Amino acid sequence: MRAAFRANSDNAPDPAELIEFVPADYFARANMSDMFPRSAPLEVDLGCGEGAFLVAMAAKHPDRNFLGIERLLGRVRKVCRMAVHHQLANVRLLRIETAYALRYVLPPETVSVAHVLFPDPWPKRHHQPRRLIQDGFMEALHGILVPGGELRIKTDDQPYFQWMEKVLARAKGYERLDWPEDPEYPQTNFERRFLAQGLPIYRALLRKV
Repeated sequence: MRAAFRANSDNAPDPAELIEFVPADYFARANMSDMFPRSAPLEVDLGCGEGAFLVAMAAKHPDRNFLGIERLLGRVRKVCRMAVHHQLANVRLLRIETAYALRYVLPPETVSVAHVLFPDPWPKRHHQPRRLIQDGFMEALHGILVPGGELRIKTDDQPYFQWMEKVLARAKGYERLDWPEDPEYPQTNFERRFLAQGLPIYRALLRKV
């Protein structure tokens, strides 16, 4: 889905501002119609970082909507500009903590695929409660996934992946699927860097049941 994003006058807002979705009420579930002008399967990039994966997926799949969730303002603005540069009208950015978005902002049963790519491993023991993949995360995600919706996870951090495995194994309402190497699945900047260093990539694919 492509659009020109041209300003009609000098007083028109920056087109990149149109890419960022700002909920009218952060204490109520959003309406998808307020986020995207059309109805289409929704994929979310939870912690989209600098946006290389999100933009590549949106360009590759114009028939789907893509929402990037990122808490850092600078990254959000950068990805918005990237979406405008590539004329992608099927991209929106939401600046908020991921866990909060799942529990309080995203509507129930609206997400077809959730991507969690190279989340912060928080390696120190006293920081581990800050890790994204937790029991509460899996429960909240289950509520926003459509029936049959998927969670796709990648990380280079083996200790964190071992932590994930335990969380995923006890999560209710999911089934684990094989995820063979897929050359069509875009790489993040982190993944390209890790692969160039010869580091292994750990991944998991789950489906809501």
